Amino acid sequence: MSRVAIIGEELWVQGYALAGGVVCVADDEVSARRAWQKLPGDVAVVVLSARAAGWLASELAGRPGLLPVVMPG
Repeated sequence: MSRVAIIGEELWVQGYALAGGVVCVADDEVSARRAWQKLPGDVAVVVLSARAAGWLASELAGRPGLLPVVMPG
């Protein structure tokens, strides 16, 4: 079964833990890249804050089996 991961600033992502998502708090580019690199292999969808999507723009195409979804910011 696939899971959903959420990467972004704490204020934007904290509520997703209640829904069972893999929450990765990333308040800067370094922590966003670290979270991206450590995503579990069973993650199929990653929800990104607008800032995290900007920080990870060059990484998104590198994992074609992963569906990125960007929160409106």
